[in-house]
Amino acid sequence: MTAALLFAIGLMAGGALALRPLLRPARWPNEPPAARDDVARAVSSLRDLEFAVAAGTIDAADAAGLRARIEASAFASGDLPGRPAPVRTFLLAALMAGVAAILAVAYLPAAVGDRAPGATLTGTLPDAGPAAADLEAAVRARPQDIPTRLALAEAYENEGRTAEAVTQYQAVLEIDPRNVPALNGLGIILFASGSLDGALVATDRVLAIRPRDPDALFLRGLVLYRQERYAEAVEVWTVYLDVGEFHYGAPMVRTLYEEARAKSGG
Repeated sequence: MTAALLFAIGLMAGGALALRPLLRPARWPNEPPAARDDVARAVSSLRDLEFAVAAGTIDAADAAGLRARIEASAFASGDLPGRPAPVRTFLLAALMAGVAAILAVAYLPAAVGDRAPGATLTGTLPDAGPAAADLEAAVRARPQDIPTRLALAEAYENEGRTAEAVTQYQAVLEIDPRNVPALNGLGIILFASGSLDGALVATDRVLAIRPRDPDALFLRGLVLYRQERYAEAVEVWTVYLDVGEFHYGAPMVRTLYEEARAKSGG
């Protein structure tokens, strides 16, 4: 028994020595800044900010300050000194990974159930997609290829090339006047540019084709809310929250929906 006890103590001591380097504060490696990634993240953040401004959910002065910070972050450069990476950092990372796993278990079944027959497990979740230059070449080779034109329009939007995105959406509608993704894309651009009536026309056309389209319902409610037509916004968003439970705009709409109900006296 004594031998076993000594063996156990030795094993614990050896384990402590083996783990000691991992517990010592380390330095994060200095990596060169990825300017393209920073700009892409900034563009995405600016688009989100513009939606918040358009919806009236953020103060103008706060929006201006936040916009300046986002724009500055896109061009940050230079080497940053190494920072300590204490053990609690790894524990926090493990906790976040656990939370992500729980959320995946909770929400993935519903998302998977909405995929097309024979589609992959991720269903319609978007991937990074090809670069705009590759898509431009593909469109030149196949001008009637609607999916490629839609992908090119989205790539242009991600790069902030709004006018070129509009051109691609219009080209798609010349081929197929009832193309829902192109109509929704134009509606979002019109809304972001301040053309609320134009955005409503786009959503009207979509909902005439697909009455329960979540993208169109989301945008139509947002336009009506912006125009202070609160009762109509509530009516539209009631349908939206029924069909768009997992839509990207649902968290924001839930808040605005309650505000619209209060302001409409409902």
